[in-house]
Order: sequence, then structure tokens, then C-alpha cells
Amino acid sequence: MTARFEGVYCPSITITHDDGSLDLDLWGKHLDHLAESGLNGVLLFGSIGEFFAYPLEVKKQAVEFAVKRVAGRMDVLVGIGDTDLNKVIDFAKFGERIGVDALVAVSPYYFGPSDGAAERYFDAIAEATELPVILYNFPDRTGSDLSPALVARLAAKHANIVGIKDTVDTISHTRKVIRAVHEVNPDFAVLSGYDEYYLVNRVSGGAGVICGLTNVEPETYVKLHHAYQTGDYATAVACAERVSHLEAVYDCADLFIAAIKGAVKAKGLPISTLIREPAVQLTDAQYAQIQSLLAE
Repeated sequence: MTARFEGVYCPSITITHDDGSLDLDLWGKHLDHLAESGLNGVLLFGSIGEFFAYPLEVKKQAVEFAVKRVAGRMDVLVGIGDTDLNKVIDFAKFGERIGVDALVAVSPYYFGPSDGAAERYFDAIAEATELPVILYNFPDRTGSDLSPALVARLAAKHANIVGIKDTVDTISHTRKVIRAVHEVNPDFAVLSGYDEYYLVNRVSGGAGVICGLTNVEPETYVKLHHAYQTGDYATAVACAERVSHLEAVYDCADLFIAAIKGAVKAKGLPISTLIREPAVQLTDAQYAQIQSLLAE
């Protein structure tokens, strides 16, 4: 059996002008590049998309724009994370109305919820929409971990909870989630949130990745996915080696979001590297370092 959400997905940067307003022209060109490269889908307002820093109305404007721009060329996933459940459900219903393909729901953050509180939270989301829901586990940022048992329990209760982005920097956690949830639903898509985990995710029974470097070299990830799917393991390893090299981009900035924006600019799209304050912005020296890394 094959998971509905399998392959490589890009958590898109949110592209703005230097004054912080949305730059829909350049963002549209970025979305075109992602779609034309052959990625399976794009996630709007994930962590790299700075979901935590934009008002809901701005996010709605951006999502409506992206759905129209992508026009069915790849899946459009939308991150609906917020600390206010009413806003989460409002955004979910909006996504349903305008035709997004799935919702990505991060755990409530600040007060990392207990398993019981997290279960109630995800129950409410699943019951509020008919769209597929992908859980998002990022304990380094949320303060709580979605355990394999909890993920399996949610999958058993809700047919529309169909996947998880597991952003935990150890494959053993992801592997345990895969084992637990596949006993309930063999088609449940377990996607890794770390860029270099594609191969080990797939070998462990997972469905692929949702990761930031797909903004920078989507073609490398598409080639990696196709090579794995077709058994061309020499090409898959070569692509994985390129991804491993690109990982150093993340060390070139104070925050990973700025690093990815700098790398997208270095690849030729003349975007602003502004990230939402409070933040340390990308410096000229850091940008030069990113340019050098990409050229190697």
C-alpha cells in the first residue's frame, strides 16, 4: 500500500518585501519553481514559513493566493498552528473552503500539553474538518512530544488524521512512530522533518520528508525520491551526499529561517532575506558564506 502523502514536500519560506509586506510576485515565482521541479507538495506557514509571526488575515490572503498560483500542480498543505484553538479551527475551515489539500497541525506550544490535552486538541481539529490532517511533532519548539502511542491512538480514532511530520533529530523516534501507527493504519504517512533523513526514513517504512532545503534545491530532492522509488540506489546515495553537504547552510545564520532565505536568494531569486522580529537578520558576511557553500 502507498501513503497518500508520500515523497518530498517543501515547507515554503514566506517571501516578503523589506518592509515586511507579502511579496506575492517573487513568492509566486518560488512556488512555480517548486511545482515545476516535480515536488509532491508545498507546506505554507510551517516553522520555516514563520507561522507564529503573521496575523491570521495575512495568512489567509497568502494561502488563497498560493492555491490559485499552484493550480493543482502539486499538493498545497497549510500549517494551522496557533495557541488559540478557535483560530486554529477558523483557519482549518478557511482552508477547506478554498481547496487546500491537507492541514498540518503542530502541537500547542508554550505550555507543552500532556498526552490527554494534546489528544483533545487534535480531536477537535479532526472533528472540525473533512480535510486530511497531518500532525506536526516538533518537541524542541513546542515543549512536548507526540509519543508513538498517542499518534497511533489518534490515527485509530480519526480517519482524516493521515500523517505526521516528525521533526525529531533521531530516527529511532520516527521509527517507533512508524511501527506503532502502521499497526493501526498501514497507509499512514510518517514524514521526517530533518533534511538528511529521507533515506533512513524510507528504509524504516516512512513516506519521505517535509524539509527546508527543498526551498533551495528541490531538484536534488526530486531526483533522490525518484531514484529511491526506482531502485537506482547509486543516484540516491549521490543525492543524499549533496543534501549532507547542503546541511552546512543551516550553520550560517542565527536562525535557520534566515539561512534558507539567504540560500534561495543565492540560487538566483532576488528575495528579501528579512525574517520577522524579534530576530537577528542575515548579514552580508553570512550571505557570502552561503553563496560559497552552494557553489561547492
